[in-house]
Amino acid sequence: MVGEFRAFLTKSNALALAIGVIIGAALGAVVNSLVNDIIMPPIGYALGGVDFTELKYVLKSPTGNPPDPATEVAIRWGNFVQLLIVFFVVALVVFLIARAFIREAPAAPPEPSDEAKLLAEIRDELRAGSAANAVSAASAANAGARTTPPPTA
Repeated sequence: MVGEFRAFLTKSNALALAIGVIIGAALGAVVNSLVNDIIMPPIGYALGGVDFTELKYVLKSPTGNPPDPATEVAIRWGNFVQLLIVFFVVALVVFLIARAFIREAPAAPPEPSDEAKLLAEIRDELRAGSAANAVSAASAANAGARTTPPPTA
């Protein structure tokens, strides 16, 4: 059974997928920290000390005495904006990593057309024929020189 499991891991992409998930989770934590701790504070400061996670549109105020925040109904658009920024940073990081490590194989040269194949055959036959003609012409010239009697004086 252990052998079957080992064969499954080596023949499938399960191991690579597991490694990718683990690295992806770690990368996600790093990118979340980058956005929440490095990128968003200066943006909030530039916008007048705004904490994006607290920006919301309140539909129903909290009730009770003292007010219970769990009873508040609000659209938390600031948190949504922050998560969009996290998403775009993660997408950029994944794109940069993929571009660095994944190289496409060079494209195979296109198959020559039937016309090109025919022209190549004609060219090859002409080359072979001209070489054969040159050899036979040289042979004939040499043969003719040998069979011609020398001039008599």
